[in-house]
Amino acid sequence: MAYSSSSFMGLIVVVVVAALLQCTAAVTYTVGDTTGWMIPPGGAQFYPNWVSGKTFVVGDVLSFNFIPQSHDVATVTKAQYDACTAPSEGNIIKTSPANITLNTTGNHYYICTFSGHCSAGQKLTVNVVSSSTGTPTTPPTVPARGPSPPTNSTPPNAAPSLAAGFGTVGVVAAVFSAFFL
Repeated sequence: MAYSSSSFMGLIVVVVVAALLQCTAAVTYTVGDTTGWMIPPGGAQFYPNWVSGKTFVVGDVLSFNFIPQSHDVATVTKAQYDACTAPSEGNIIKTSPANITLNTTGNHYYICTFSGHCSAGQKLTVNVVSSSTGTPTTPPTVPARGPSPPTNSTPPNAAPSLAAGFGTVGVVAAVFSAFFL
C-alpha cells in the first residue's frame, strides 16, 4: 500500500489523540484539600461539599492527612457511618497520611473514631465508578455542625499517577507498527 506523507501524518495524529483520550490516570485526592481530615471547620457540610463535583474511579487514592493521636480514619459500613459507630480495631488507621486506594465500585464510608468527631461531621462518603465517564458523586446528608479545632496544612489534591495508562499506549503502538511496518 502506498500512502502520501500528509495522510500518513494525519493518521498518526488520529492514533495519538485516540490513545491519549483512552488513557485514564489514577488520581490521589487529599481529603479536605489543605484543611485535611479533622472536625470540619465549616460544619457538617464541609466534606460533602468537598466531594461535590468530583468523580472517583477505581484506582484513585484518598489521602487522609491528620494529626495522629488527635484523629484517625476508619473504613466502615453504611450502618456504622450513619450511627457513627467505630468498627473493629483492624479497620482503623492511626498514622498519617492514611492512603486508601479505591479498589471497588459503589459507596465507600469513612469516619474518625475519636469521641464526638464523627457526629460533629468528620465523616466522608464517596461513590466510586468504574471509569471517569461515570456520573459524578453525590454528597450525602450529614448531621449538624460541631466544634472545630485549629486547621492543619496539607498539600493540594489531585496528583496523577504516572503508572496508569501505558496499556492503551502499548496496544496503539502495536497496532500502528503492525499496520505501517
